[in-house]
Amino acid sequence: MQQQLTSKDKYFQAADSEAPGFTLQDADGRKVGLTDFHGKVVVLNFIYTHCPDVCPLHSERIAEIQKMINGTPMKDLVEFITITTDPGRDNGPVLRDYGAAHGLDPLNWVFLTTTPEQPEDTTRKIAEAYGLKFVESSDGLQMHAVVTHVIDQDGRLRARFHGLDFDPVDLVVYVNALTNGISKPHEDAKPGLWDRIKALFQ
Repeated sequence: MQQQLTSKDKYFQAADSEAPGFTLQDADGRKVGLTDFHGKVVVLNFIYTHCPDVCPLHSERIAEIQKMINGTPMKDLVEFITITTDPGRDNGPVLRDYGAAHGLDPLNWVFLTTTPEQPEDTTRKIAEAYGLKFVESSDGLQMHAVVTHVIDQDGRLRARFHGLDFDPVDLVVYVNALTNGISKPHEDAKPGLWDRIKALFQ
């Protein structure tokens, strides 16, 4: 299946490495770490709320994927995590309002920022550990790419979906394979199997 996805979706990149850990805080000031979600598949992305262009679109794409997943038994097996790269402005109320404005369900989604004792660039360094740079410009904006990361139940980074043009169903089906305990989604699946599984989510 992984091989089929690689051939079908040019925005998909397979990975297999330990996901960089982190401990941050949520909108209510509670400390949250990646290890808190051990046993769940994690869909992780980085944005900042004052981003004028791609971040709102990325958030809405995540909300679309979350809605698809939460319409299945996977909703208890998957956690969505968004990390802000602008913690100086993105405080608790801002995080809550942003999530609500873009249709993200707090049932299994959390928006994280730095704790008071952490340096302001902490989350940008976390993004860089995931291979994603957010470069600040003089006008307060940040130049960055768009990547959605998928982490398995054992805390291993398994996939990156680049940009906004990937088929969200492909990500959902990939997550479904992980939630079903397929540690390495089948590379020898018969032709057409991927399409039949995708059809279940469309």
